[in-house]
Amino acid sequence: MSITRFQSQTDPRAPDAGDKPKLHVVTFGCQMNKYDSLLVEGRFKRAGYVTTGSIDDADVVLFNTCSVRDHAEERTWSWVGELKQVKAERPDLVIGVMGCMAQRVEGEVFKRAGHVDLVVGTRQFQHLPGMVAEVRARRARPDAFRARDMRLLATDMTEDVAVEREGEEYTGGRHGYLAVMRGCDLNCTYCIVPTTRGRVRSRPIDDLVREAEWMVAQGAQVITLLGQTVNSYGEDFSVPGPGEARMLGRQGRPSLADLLYRLQELEGLVRIRLVTLHPSYVTRPFARAIRDCDKVDRFLPLPAQSGSDAVLKRMKRGYNLDLYRKRVAILREFVPDIELGSDWIVGFCGETEADFAGSEALLEELEFAVNYIFKYDPRPATHAAERLDDDLDVSVKKARNRRLLAVAERVQRTRLARYAGTSVRAFVESTSERDPRVLLGRTIHGVPVSFRGAQELVGTTIQLAIDETTAYGLAGRAPELAGR
Repeated sequence: MSITRFQSQTDPRAPDAGDKPKLHVVTFGCQMNKYDSLLVEGRFKRAGYVTTGSIDDADVVLFNTCSVRDHAEERTWSWVGELKQVKAERPDLVIGVMGCMAQRVEGEVFKRAGHVDLVVGTRQFQHLPGMVAEVRARRARPDAFRARDMRLLATDMTEDVAVEREGEEYTGGRHGYLAVMRGCDLNCTYCIVPTTRGRVRSRPIDDLVREAEWMVAQGAQVITLLGQTVNSYGEDFSVPGPGEARMLGRQGRPSLADLLYRLQELEGLVRIRLVTLHPSYVTRPFARAIRDCDKVDRFLPLPAQSGSDAVLKRMKRGYNLDLYRKRVAILREFVPDIELGSDWIVGFCGETEADFAGSEALLEELEFAVNYIFKYDPRPATHAAERLDDDLDVSVKKARNRRLLAVAERVQRTRLARYAGTSVRAFVESTSERDPRVLLGRTIHGVPVSFRGAQELVGTTIQLAIDETTAYGLAGRAPELAGR
Protein backbone atom coordinates (compact mmCIF):
# COMPACT_ATOMS: atom_id res chain seq x y z
CA MET A 1 0.00 0.00 0.00
CA SER A 2 1.32 3.45 -0.88
CA ILE A 3 1.20 6.06 1.85
CA THR A 4 2.08 9.71 1.42
CA ARG A 5 4.44 10.85 4.16
CA PHE A 6 3.68 14.45 4.94
CA GLN A 7 6.42 17.05 4.55
CA SER A 8 5.62 20.47 6.03
CA GLN A 9 6.17 23.33 3.58
CA THR A 10 4.41 26.42 4.90
CA ASP A 11 2.03 27.25 7.72
CA PRO A 12 -1.62 26.83 6.73
CA ARG A 13 -3.56 29.99 6.11
CA ALA A 14 -6.41 30.62 8.48
CA PRO A 15 -9.90 30.12 7.02
CA ASP A 16 -12.16 33.12 6.62
CA ALA A 17 -13.22 34.43 10.03
CA GLY A 18 -16.87 34.24 9.07
CA ASP A 19 -16.81 30.55 8.39
CA LYS A 20 -14.62 28.94 11.01
CA PRO A 21 -14.33 25.15 10.84
CA LYS A 22 -14.75 23.11 14.01
CA LEU A 23 -12.36 20.70 15.70
CA HIS A 24 -13.18 17.89 18.13
CA VAL A 25 -10.41 15.96 19.92
CA VAL A 26 -11.03 12.65 21.71
CA THR A 27 -8.27 11.93 24.24
CA PHE A 28 -7.35 8.53 25.64
CA GLY A 29 -4.72 7.71 28.23
CA CYS A 30 -2.40 9.71 30.43
CA GLN A 31 -1.99 13.32 31.49
CA MET A 32 0.66 13.78 28.80
CA ASN A 33 -1.99 13.05 26.19
CA LYS A 34 -4.30 15.62 27.77
CA TYR A 35 -1.50 18.17 27.55
CA ASP A 36 -0.77 17.25 23.93
CA SER A 37 -4.45 17.57 23.02
CA LEU A 38 -4.45 21.14 24.35
CA LEU A 39 -1.32 21.87 22.29
CA VAL A 40 -3.08 20.58 19.19
CA GLU A 41 -6.22 22.60 19.90
CA GLY A 42 -4.07 25.71 20.27
CA ARG A 43 -2.43 25.08 16.90
CA PHE A 44 -5.79 24.73 15.19
CA LYS A 45 -7.15 27.86 16.86
CA ARG A 46 -4.21 29.83 15.47
CA ALA A 47 -5.14 28.44 12.06
CA GLY A 48 -8.69 29.81 12.43
CA TYR A 49 -10.56 26.87 13.93
CA VAL A 50 -12.88 26.71 16.91
CA THR A 51 -13.31 23.68 19.15
CA THR A 52 -16.58 21.85 19.67
CA GLY A 53 -17.65 19.36 22.29
CA SER A 54 -19.64 17.32 19.80
CA ILE A 55 -18.37 15.00 17.08
CA ASP A 56 -21.61 15.65 15.19
CA ASP A 57 -20.70 19.33 14.76
CA ALA A 58 -17.04 18.80 13.91
CA ASP A 59 -15.32 19.29 10.57
CA VAL A 60 -12.16 17.63 11.89
CA VAL A 61 -12.10 14.78 14.45
CA LEU A 62 -8.83 13.67 16.02
CA PHE A 63 -8.21 10.70 18.29
CA ASN A 64 -5.24 11.13 20.64
CA THR A 65 -4.34 7.55 21.47
CA CYS A 66 -2.60 5.42 24.10
CA SER A 67 -0.62 2.18 23.66
CA VAL A 68 0.33 1.31 27.24
CA ARG A 69 -2.27 -1.46 27.40
CA ASP A 70 -4.19 -3.41 24.76
CA HIS A 71 -7.52 -2.23 26.19
CA ALA A 72 -6.62 1.40 25.45
CA GLU A 73 -5.96 0.59 21.80
CA GLU A 74 -9.13 -1.44 21.42
CA ARG A 75 -11.16 1.51 22.73
CA THR A 76 -9.63 3.68 20.01
CA TRP A 77 -10.40 1.16 17.28
CA SER A 78 -13.99 1.00 18.52
CA TRP A 79 -14.44 4.78 18.48
CA VAL A 80 -12.80 5.12 15.07
CA GLY A 81 -14.95 2.32 13.68
CA GLU A 82 -18.13 4.09 14.74
CA LEU A 83 -17.23 7.00 12.45
CA LYS A 84 -17.17 4.91 9.29
CA GLN A 85 -20.84 5.45 8.61
CA VAL A 86 -20.57 9.12 9.60
CA LYS A 87 -17.79 9.58 7.05
CA ALA A 88 -19.93 7.91 4.38
CA GLU A 89 -22.69 10.43 5.10
CA ARG A 90 -20.29 13.39 5.46
CA PRO A 91 -17.38 12.79 3.06
CA ASP A 92 -15.91 16.24 3.79
CA LEU A 93 -15.19 15.18 7.39
CA VAL A 94 -11.47 14.83 8.14
CA ILE A 95 -10.56 12.05 10.60
CA GLY A 96 -7.13 11.71 12.16
CA VAL A 97 -5.45 9.27 14.55
CA MET A 98 -2.55 10.72 16.52
CA GLY A 99 -0.35 9.86 19.49
CA CYS A 100 1.19 6.65 20.79
CA MET A 101 -0.93 4.07 18.94
CA ALA A 102 -0.47 6.01 15.71
CA GLN A 103 3.28 5.99 16.27
CA ARG A 104 3.30 2.26 16.99
CA VAL A 105 1.14 0.93 14.13
CA GLU A 106 1.64 3.76 11.59
CA GLY A 107 0.12 2.84 8.21
CA GLU A 108 -1.73 -0.14 9.66
CA VAL A 109 -4.39 2.37 10.70
CA PHE A 110 -5.30 2.91 7.05
CA LYS A 111 -5.56 -0.84 6.43
CA ARG A 112 -7.86 -1.39 9.39
CA ALA A 113 -9.84 1.85 9.08
CA GLY A 114 -9.86 3.04 5.49
CA HIS A 115 -11.97 6.09 6.32
CA VAL A 116 -9.12 7.65 8.34
CA ASP A 117 -7.33 10.51 6.55
CA LEU A 118 -4.36 11.27 8.83
CA VAL A 119 -1.97 9.29 11.01
CA VAL A 120 0.31 11.48 13.12
CA GLY A 121 2.94 10.29 15.60
CA THR A 122 3.97 11.68 18.96
CA ARG A 123 6.42 14.33 17.70
CA GLN A 124 4.55 15.66 14.67
CA PHE A 125 1.57 17.40 16.30
CA GLN A 126 2.59 20.85 15.09
CA HIS A 127 1.94 19.82 11.47
CA LEU A 128 -1.66 18.76 11.93
CA PRO A 129 -3.36 21.96 10.70
CA GLY A 130 -1.16 21.90 7.61
CA MET A 131 -1.94 18.24 7.01
CA VAL A 132 -5.67 18.88 7.23
CA ALA A 133 -5.29 21.76 4.76
CA GLU A 134 -3.32 19.47 2.41
CA VAL A 135 -5.98 16.73 2.59
CA ARG A 136 -8.66 19.26 1.68
CA ALA A 137 -6.54 20.70 -1.15
CA ARG A 138 -6.05 17.23 -2.64
CA ARG A 139 -9.75 16.43 -2.35
CA ALA A 140 -10.45 19.55 -4.39
CA ARG A 141 -8.28 18.09 -7.21
CA PRO A 142 -9.41 14.47 -7.57
CA ASP A 143 -8.04 14.39 -11.10
CA ALA A 144 -4.49 15.01 -9.82
CA PHE A 145 -4.40 12.57 -6.90
CA ARG A 146 -5.19 8.90 -6.55
CA ALA A 147 -7.52 7.97 -3.69
CA ARG A 148 -4.70 6.40 -1.68
CA ASP A 149 -2.70 9.63 -1.96
CA MET A 150 -5.43 11.53 -0.14
CA ARG A 151 -4.18 10.04 3.13
CA LEU A 152 -1.17 11.46 4.94
CA LEU A 153 1.26 9.92 7.42
CA ALA A 154 3.71 11.76 9.73
CA THR A 155 5.60 9.64 12.27
CA ASP A 156 9.16 10.96 12.10
CA MET A 157 10.65 11.14 15.62
CA THR A 158 13.76 13.24 14.98
CA GLU A 159 11.85 16.47 15.45
CA ASP A 160 11.03 18.15 18.76
CA VAL A 161 7.41 19.00 19.51
CA ALA A 162 7.10 22.76 19.06
CA VAL A 163 5.44 24.46 22.03
CA GLU A 164 4.28 27.97 21.18
CA ARG A 165 1.68 29.22 23.64
CA GLU A 166 2.16 33.00 23.48
CA GLY A 167 -1.04 34.72 22.44
CA GLU A 168 -3.04 31.52 22.90
CA GLU A 169 -5.95 31.32 25.31
CA TYR A 170 -5.34 28.89 28.16
CA THR A 171 -8.29 26.49 28.58
CA GLY A 172 -6.97 24.03 31.16
CA GLY A 173 -8.78 25.42 34.21
CA ARG A 174 -7.30 25.61 37.70
CA HIS A 175 -5.18 22.50 37.18
CA GLY A 176 -2.65 22.77 34.38
CA TYR A 177 -0.23 20.21 32.94
CA LEU A 178 3.30 21.04 31.87
CA ALA A 179 5.40 18.52 29.91
CA VAL A 180 8.95 19.22 31.05
CA MET A 181 10.41 16.44 28.89
CA ARG A 182 9.43 13.80 26.36
CA GLY A 183 10.47 10.23 25.82
CA CYS A 184 12.38 7.75 27.94
CA ASP A 185 16.00 6.52 27.86
CA LEU A 186 15.29 3.44 29.96
CA ASN A 187 14.49 0.05 28.47
CA CYS A 188 12.04 -1.70 30.80
CA THR A 189 11.27 -4.93 29.01
CA TYR A 190 7.48 -4.64 29.32
CA CYS A 191 7.17 -1.00 28.27
CA ILE A 192 6.22 0.38 24.85
CA VAL A 193 6.91 4.05 25.74
CA PRO A 194 10.48 4.32 24.32
CA THR A 195 9.09 3.00 21.03
CA THR A 196 6.13 5.34 20.88
CA ARG A 197 7.61 8.43 22.57
CA GLY A 198 11.27 8.18 21.56
CA ARG A 199 14.37 9.06 23.53
CA VAL A 200 14.47 11.77 26.17
CA ARG A 201 14.33 15.44 25.22
CA SER A 202 14.20 17.87 28.14
CA ARG A 203 12.97 21.40 27.59
CA PRO A 204 14.98 24.44 28.77
CA ILE A 205 14.02 25.77 32.19
CA ASP A 206 13.37 29.29 30.91
CA ASP A 207 10.88 27.95 28.34
CA LEU A 208 9.07 25.95 31.03
CA VAL A 209 8.88 28.91 33.39
CA ARG A 210 7.42 31.07 30.61
CA GLU A 211 4.76 28.46 29.86
CA ALA A 212 3.94 28.14 33.57
CA GLU A 213 3.63 31.93 33.83
CA TRP A 214 1.29 31.89 30.84
CA MET A 215 -0.93 29.29 32.55
CA VAL A 216 -0.94 31.02 35.93
CA ALA A 217 -1.73 34.42 34.38
CA GLN A 218 -4.91 32.85 32.94
CA GLY A 219 -6.14 31.05 36.02
CA ALA A 220 -4.03 27.94 36.65
CA GLN A 221 -3.31 27.46 40.36
CA VAL A 222 -1.96 23.91 40.33
CA ILE A 223 0.58 22.67 37.78
CA THR A 224 1.55 19.04 37.36
CA LEU A 225 4.99 18.52 35.83
CA LEU A 226 4.91 15.63 33.36
CA GLY A 227 7.55 13.23 32.16
CA GLN A 228 7.88 9.49 31.65
CA THR A 229 10.63 9.69 34.31
CA VAL A 230 10.16 13.27 35.38
CA ASN A 231 12.97 13.29 37.96
CA SER A 232 15.47 12.44 35.21
CA TYR A 233 14.75 15.90 33.78
CA GLY A 234 17.96 17.51 32.53
CA GLU A 235 20.04 14.34 32.30
CA ASP A 236 20.19 14.80 28.52
CA PHE A 237 21.51 18.36 28.74
CA SER A 238 25.16 18.96 27.90
CA VAL A 239 27.41 20.43 30.59
CA PRO A 240 27.73 24.22 30.09
CA GLY A 241 31.18 25.55 29.37
CA PRO A 242 33.09 28.32 31.19
CA GLY A 243 31.28 31.63 31.26
CA GLU A 244 27.87 30.15 30.51
CA ALA A 245 24.86 30.68 32.78
CA ARG A 246 25.25 29.32 36.32
CA MET A 247 23.56 25.96 36.73
CA LEU A 248 22.79 24.37 40.06
CA GLY A 249 22.25 20.76 39.01
CA ARG A 250 24.47 17.73 39.27
CA GLN A 251 27.55 17.75 37.01
CA GLY A 252 26.76 21.34 36.06
CA ARG A 253 23.45 20.43 34.40
CA PRO A 254 20.12 22.00 35.30
CA SER A 255 17.94 19.44 37.06
CA LEU A 256 14.38 19.03 38.26
CA ALA A 257 15.46 20.54 41.58
CA ASP A 258 16.45 23.74 39.78
CA LEU A 259 13.09 23.87 38.00
CA LEU A 260 11.22 23.42 41.29
CA TYR A 261 13.09 26.36 42.86
CA ARG A 262 12.20 28.55 39.87
CA LEU A 263 8.52 27.59 39.88
CA GLN A 264 8.34 28.12 43.63
CA GLU A 265 8.86 31.83 42.93
CA LEU A 266 5.79 32.19 40.67
CA GLU A 267 3.17 34.42 42.27
CA GLY A 268 -0.29 32.91 41.95
CA LEU A 269 0.92 29.32 41.68
CA VAL A 270 -0.37 27.37 44.67
CA ARG A 271 0.70 23.76 44.11
CA ILE A 272 3.31 21.85 42.11
CA ARG A 273 2.79 18.13 41.46
CA LEU A 274 4.99 15.55 39.78
CA VAL A 275 4.14 12.57 37.51
CA THR A 276 5.84 10.11 37.39
CA LEU A 277 9.22 9.28 38.97
CA HIS A 278 11.87 6.58 38.71
CA PRO A 279 13.81 5.39 41.78
CA SER A 280 17.18 5.60 40.01
CA TYR A 281 16.91 9.39 39.71
CA VAL A 282 16.00 10.16 43.33
CA THR A 283 18.86 12.33 44.65
CA ARG A 284 19.57 14.38 47.73
CA PRO A 285 19.37 17.71 45.83
CA PHE A 286 15.94 16.67 44.55
CA ALA A 287 14.72 15.68 48.03
CA ARG A 288 16.15 18.93 49.45
CA ALA A 289 14.21 20.95 46.85
CA ILE A 290 10.94 19.30 47.91
CA ARG A 291 11.75 20.17 51.53
CA ASP A 292 12.60 23.78 50.65
CA CYS A 293 9.67 24.46 48.28
CA ASP A 294 6.39 24.54 50.18
CA LYS A 295 4.38 24.62 46.96
CA VAL A 296 5.55 21.12 46.01
CA ASP A 297 3.19 18.35 47.09
CA ARG A 298 4.53 16.00 49.75
CA PHE A 299 3.39 13.11 47.59
CA LEU A 300 5.43 11.29 44.97
CA PRO A 301 4.47 8.43 42.61
CA LEU A 302 7.55 6.17 42.80
CA PRO A 303 6.66 2.91 41.04
CA ALA A 304 8.27 -0.21 42.53
CA GLN A 305 6.52 -2.56 40.04
CA SER A 306 7.63 -5.69 41.94
CA GLY A 307 8.98 -6.79 45.31
CA SER A 308 11.27 -9.42 43.79
CA ASP A 309 14.83 -8.79 42.67
CA ALA A 310 14.53 -11.60 40.13
CA VAL A 311 11.44 -10.05 38.56
CA LEU A 312 12.95 -6.54 38.61
CA LYS A 313 15.97 -7.91 36.76
CA ARG A 314 13.76 -9.49 34.08
CA MET A 315 11.89 -6.20 33.85
CA LYS A 316 15.23 -4.34 33.47
CA ARG A 317 14.06 -1.73 35.94
CA GLY A 318 17.62 -0.63 36.74
CA TYR A 319 17.45 -1.12 40.51
CA ASN A 320 17.07 -3.84 43.10
CA LEU A 321 15.12 -3.75 46.34
CA ASP A 322 18.09 -2.53 48.35
CA LEU A 323 18.56 0.48 46.08
CA TYR A 324 14.82 1.19 46.05
CA ARG A 325 14.75 1.23 49.86
CA LYS A 326 17.75 3.58 49.92
CA ARG A 327 15.99 6.01 47.59
CA VAL A 328 12.89 5.96 49.78
CA ALA A 329 15.12 6.57 52.81
CA ILE A 330 16.57 9.69 51.14
CA LEU A 331 13.09 11.10 50.56
CA ARG A 332 11.96 10.38 54.10
CA GLU A 333 15.17 11.81 55.55
CA PHE A 334 14.56 15.21 53.97
CA VAL A 335 10.74 15.12 54.00
CA PRO A 336 9.72 12.89 56.94
CA ASP A 337 5.98 13.31 56.30
CA ILE A 338 6.13 12.48 52.59
CA GLU A 339 3.55 10.07 51.18
CA LEU A 340 4.46 7.68 48.37
CA GLY A 341 2.47 5.91 45.69
CA SER A 342 3.45 2.90 43.63
CA ASP A 343 2.52 1.03 40.46
CA TRP A 344 2.62 -2.76 40.54
CA ILE A 345 2.65 -5.37 37.78
CA VAL A 346 1.45 -8.82 38.85
CA GLY A 347 1.95 -11.97 36.82
CA PHE A 348 5.04 -10.79 34.95
CA CYS A 349 7.00 -13.43 33.04
CA GLY A 350 8.34 -16.10 35.38
CA GLU A 351 6.82 -14.60 38.54
CA THR A 352 6.70 -17.29 41.21
CA GLU A 353 4.52 -17.39 44.29
CA ALA A 354 7.57 -16.31 46.30
CA ASP A 355 8.17 -13.38 43.93
CA PHE A 356 4.58 -12.27 44.33
CA ALA A 357 4.81 -12.61 48.12
CA GLY A 358 7.73 -10.17 47.91
CA SER A 359 5.43 -7.57 46.34
CA GLU A 360 2.91 -8.05 49.13
CA ALA A 361 5.68 -7.66 51.71
CA LEU A 362 7.22 -4.55 50.13
CA LEU A 363 3.85 -2.83 49.86
CA GLU A 364 3.26 -3.42 53.56
CA GLU A 365 6.80 -2.52 54.59
CA LEU A 366 6.92 0.87 52.85
CA GLU A 367 3.25 1.71 53.51
CA PHE A 368 2.36 3.19 50.16
CA ALA A 369 -0.62 5.53 50.46
CA VAL A 370 -1.69 5.00 46.83
CA ASN A 371 -1.33 1.84 44.74
CA TYR A 372 -2.17 1.12 41.12
CA ILE A 373 -2.13 -2.60 40.35
CA PHE A 374 -2.14 -4.12 36.88
CA LYS A 375 -2.06 -7.63 35.46
CA TYR A 376 0.84 -8.09 33.05
CA ASP A 377 -0.29 -7.42 29.50
CA PRO A 378 2.33 -8.16 26.80
CA ARG A 379 2.76 -5.25 24.42
CA PRO A 380 3.91 -5.82 20.82
CA ALA A 381 7.49 -4.89 19.93
CA THR A 382 8.70 -4.99 23.54
CA HIS A 383 11.57 -7.16 24.75
CA ALA A 384 9.28 -9.08 27.11
CA ALA A 385 6.74 -9.88 24.39
CA GLU A 386 9.41 -11.02 21.93
CA ARG A 387 11.94 -12.78 24.17
CA LEU A 388 10.32 -13.74 27.47
CA ASP A 389 7.71 -16.40 28.10
CA ASP A 390 4.35 -15.08 29.32
CA ASP A 391 3.98 -18.29 31.28
CA LEU A 392 1.29 -17.52 33.84
CA ASP A 393 -2.33 -18.40 33.22
CA VAL A 394 -4.71 -15.44 33.25
CA SER A 395 -6.55 -16.99 36.20
CA VAL A 396 -3.33 -16.81 38.26
CA LYS A 397 -2.81 -13.19 37.24
CA LYS A 398 -6.36 -12.28 38.23
CA ALA A 399 -6.04 -14.04 41.59
CA ARG A 400 -2.79 -12.24 42.39
CA ASN A 401 -4.28 -8.97 41.26
CA ARG A 402 -7.15 -9.40 43.73
CA ARG A 403 -4.78 -10.42 46.51
CA LEU A 404 -2.52 -7.40 46.06
CA LEU A 405 -5.53 -5.08 45.84
CA ALA A 406 -6.66 -6.45 49.21
CA VAL A 407 -3.23 -5.83 50.73
CA ALA A 408 -3.15 -2.32 49.27
CA GLU A 409 -6.58 -1.47 50.67
CA ARG A 410 -5.56 -2.67 54.14
CA VAL A 411 -2.26 -0.75 54.08
CA GLN A 412 -3.88 2.42 52.73
CA ARG A 413 -6.59 2.29 55.37
CA THR A 414 -4.00 2.02 58.12
CA ARG A 415 -1.78 4.70 56.62
CA LEU A 416 -4.56 7.25 56.15
CA ALA A 417 -6.06 6.49 59.57
CA ARG A 418 -3.11 8.42 60.99
CA TYR A 419 -4.76 11.62 59.78
CA ALA A 420 -7.85 11.11 61.96
CA GLY A 421 -8.08 13.83 64.58
CA THR A 422 -5.41 15.97 62.91
CA SER A 423 -5.58 19.28 61.08
CA VAL A 424 -4.53 19.31 57.42
CA ARG A 425 -3.97 22.00 54.80
CA ALA A 426 -5.95 21.34 51.62
CA PHE A 427 -6.41 23.03 48.28
CA VAL A 428 -10.12 23.05 47.35
CA GLU A 429 -10.43 21.78 43.78
CA SER A 430 -14.12 21.39 42.99
CA THR A 431 -17.63 20.67 44.16
CA SER A 432 -18.94 17.12 44.31
CA GLU A 433 -21.01 16.04 41.30
CA ARG A 434 -23.29 14.14 43.65
CA ASP A 435 -23.85 16.93 46.16
CA PRO A 436 -22.93 20.58 45.41
CA ARG A 437 -22.82 21.27 49.15
CA VAL A 438 -19.79 18.98 49.42
CA LEU A 439 -16.40 20.31 48.36
CA LEU A 440 -13.50 18.19 47.17
CA GLY A 441 -9.89 19.02 47.87
CA ARG A 442 -6.46 17.50 48.11
CA THR A 443 -4.03 17.82 50.99
CA ILE A 444 -0.42 18.86 50.61
CA HIS A 445 0.27 15.12 50.94
CA GLY A 446 -1.82 14.36 47.86
CA VAL A 447 -4.69 12.77 49.78
CA PRO A 448 -8.27 13.46 48.60
CA VAL A 449 -10.45 15.13 51.23
CA SER A 450 -14.13 16.09 51.26
CA PHE A 451 -16.03 18.53 53.49
CA ARG A 452 -19.14 20.68 53.49
CA GLY A 453 -18.70 24.27 52.45
CA ALA A 454 -19.70 27.07 50.10
CA GLN A 455 -18.74 26.97 46.43
CA GLU A 456 -16.78 30.20 46.71
CA LEU A 457 -14.12 28.23 48.61
CA VAL A 458 -13.15 26.41 45.40
CA GLY A 459 -9.69 27.62 44.43
CA THR A 460 -8.64 28.47 47.98
CA THR A 461 -6.42 26.74 50.51
CA ILE A 462 -8.12 25.88 53.78
CA GLN A 463 -7.29 24.20 57.08
CA LEU A 464 -9.48 21.17 57.80
CA ALA A 465 -10.08 19.06 60.89
CA ILE A 466 -10.18 15.39 59.85
CA ASP A 467 -13.01 13.36 61.37
CA GLU A 468 -13.13 10.24 59.16
CA THR A 469 -10.69 8.26 57.03
CA THR A 470 -10.99 5.44 54.51
CA ALA A 471 -8.48 3.56 52.40
CA TYR A 472 -8.92 6.14 49.66
CA GLY A 473 -9.35 9.53 51.29
CA LEU A 474 -10.39 11.75 54.18
CA ALA A 475 -13.52 13.54 55.33
CA GLY A 476 -13.33 16.64 57.49
CA ARG A 477 -14.69 20.01 58.40
CA ALA A 478 -13.49 23.58 58.46
CA PRO A 479 -13.71 24.78 62.09
CA GLU A 480 -13.58 28.45 61.06
CA LEU A 481 -16.80 27.91 59.05
CA ALA A 482 -18.76 26.69 62.05
CA GLY A 483 -21.82 28.81 62.74
CA ARG A 484 -21.87 30.44 59.31
